[in-house]
Amino acid sequence: MSSAHAADEQSLVPANFPKKYTQEYIEQIKPIYKSVSKDDVIYVALDMLKNTTGEFSRKAILGNNLTERPVKIEFRDLGTINKSYESFDALGWKKGKRLYIFINPRHKDAPPGAIAALLSHEALHQDELNSLAEETYAWTMEAAVWCEILKEFPESEDKLHPLVVREDTLKKLFEKGNYTNKYIKKTVMQNKGYENLPATSPGFENL
Repeated sequence: MSSAHAADEQSLVPANFPKKYTQEYIEQIKPIYKSVSKDDVIYVALDMLKNTTGEFSRKAILGNNLTERPVKIEFRDLGTINKSYESFDALGWKKGKRLYIFINPRHKDAPPGAIAALLSHEALHQDELNSLAEETYAWTMEAAVWCEILKEFPESEDKLHPLVVREDTLKKLFEKGNYTNKYIKKTVMQNKGYENLPATSPGFENL
């Protein structure tokens, strides 16, 4: 490939994608992820989960989950589902035998690494049941994955993007707890949105 062609190809890719994700590379991985989404940023985000703690979530999204079907991921105005969800960053949803992850459209231009961390969290919600233990595990997973992604892809750190602000907040709590869930658990317990959740749920028996 000529250098001019390579530069032209890279110009098709958003500036905040890691350099390895050229248009050619994205086309190569697309067949793996096209059953999940139609957005390039989702393909890249899922691919970035390889070799991280979030590999479990990547496999769950591809179909290794309770429904044994790929999870559908899309950007959607969450307020159309329920007005109270309007400001959420993302939402795990089950409809019939299909799992969905809906992401707030304001994150469409987020660094793929931040979306990867978010997806590692949401992929853990695989049924209609939720709990404080499940949320604690999911938030801790998200923080751990974000730390790993920043080491591998430091260009993901765009401090001006609201999703990165979320991830950095979790990272600080994770680091403050010496890479345990100590402070994340406290934050989950104090979250008004979780005040009616039971302590545990299937698969998440320990708090």
